[in-house]
Amino acid sequence: MSERVDAIVIGAGVVGLAVARSLAQSGKEVIIIEANKAIGMGTSSRNSEVIHAGIYYPKDSLKAKLCVQGKEMLYGFCDSHGVPCKKLGKLIVATSPDQLDALKAVQVKAAENGVNDLVWLSKEEARSREPNLSCEAALLSPSTGIVDTHAFMLALQGDAEEQGAMLALNSPVLSGKIEESGITLEVGGDMPMTISADIVVNAAGLYAIELARTLDGFDQKLIPDDYFCKGNYFSLGTKAPFSHLIYPVPEKAGLGVHLTLDMGGQARFGPDVEWLDDGKDIDYAVDPKRGEIFYEAIRRYWPALKDGDLHADYSGVRPKIQAPGEEARDFMIQGPQDHGILGFVNLFGIESPGLTSSLAIAQEVMEQLEAK
Repeated sequence: MSERVDAIVIGAGVVGLAVARSLAQSGKEVIIIEANKAIGMGTSSRNSEVIHAGIYYPKDSLKAKLCVQGKEMLYGFCDSHGVPCKKLGKLIVATSPDQLDALKAVQVKAAENGVNDLVWLSKEEARSREPNLSCEAALLSPSTGIVDTHAFMLALQGDAEEQGAMLALNSPVLSGKIEESGITLEVGGDMPMTISADIVVNAAGLYAIELARTLDGFDQKLIPDDYFCKGNYFSLGTKAPFSHLIYPVPEKAGLGVHLTLDMGGQARFGPDVEWLDDGKDIDYAVDPKRGEIFYEAIRRYWPALKDGDLHADYSGVRPKIQAPGEEARDFMIQGPQDHGILGFVNLFGIESPGLTSSLAIAQEVMEQLEAK
C-alpha cells in the first residue's frame, strides 16, 4: 500500500503526540507512526512523572528555555483538559556542609533561567516543613509538581485525533529516503506501507538516532552518537515520609536518587545511573541488589529508612547524546536550517525535562518548520 499525507510524526510518546497535535491543529493531515502496540510505551511511561521548574540547565539552553515555557503550558493544559496534576513543591537538599556552595550555585542557575521563586531554607526551616528530613539547608521550588503522564498523553492524542490525525500502531519504520518531492518511509508491521509526506518529524525517542541512520540522502555526519542510560526505581513499602518531592544536590548524569510521589501519594525513589552497552533488547527488570546503593543514597537525607522497606519497582532508559563521564548535552532539535531539508526535523537526546517541555518542544518544532 502506498499513500501520501501532509505530515508524518514518527513516535507516539509524549513529545511525538504533542507535535502531532500542533501539526493537526495547524490544518495538516497527520499520521502518527508508532512501532509499539500502544502509545507512550518507551521513556514517556518510564519516568518520575515530575513537572520540573527549569532549575538545573545551562543558561540559554533549549532545556532551560523549553522547560520554563513548557511548565506553564503543561499546567495550563492540565487545567483545561482535566488531566490530574499536583503542584506539590520540591526541596533540593544539601546533606553536608561541603554541599552548601553547590546548593547556592543551583539557586543562581535557576535565576539565570528565569526561575525566581526558589526559597532558601535553613536546616530548621526545612525540618519545620519536613520533620523526617536530614539536611544542612534546602531550596524550596514551589512550582515543581507531578502529572498523570498517561492521562496527559491520552488528552494529547484526543486533541490530535479531533483535528483528523491518525495513529498507526505496530508500525515500525524500516527505512526512508529524502527526495525532492518530500520524504518517503517504508513501514513494516501489521499493515506494511510506503508513505510520503512534505513534513516528517522524527520523535522516535530512544531510537531517533538509529532511525535517522536509515534515511537515504541524509548527511550521516549530522547524526550524533547515541548512548543509553538506564534508571532504576524502588518503591517504599510504608507510608510516604514526606509531603514534598525531595532531591539531593544534582549529579553529573542525572538528578540523583530522589524521592517523588505518585498521584496516589505512594513514595518512590530513583532513578540511579546504569549505563547500557546499547539500546537493543533492553531489559527493564530491576535488580533488587541495586537497592544497596539506594539505601546509602536515601539515608543521607532520610536516615530513618529501615532495611527491607524498599522494593524493586520499575525502570526507564534515557536517550543520551553524551558518553558516560561527559557533561550533559542539550536537546538537539535539528531542523531545516541545520541540514537543509525542508519539512524535516530530528529530535535527538530528548530526555528529562522532555515531559515538562513537551508542549514547548512542539511549539519549537512548528517554528522551525515555518522558518524561511
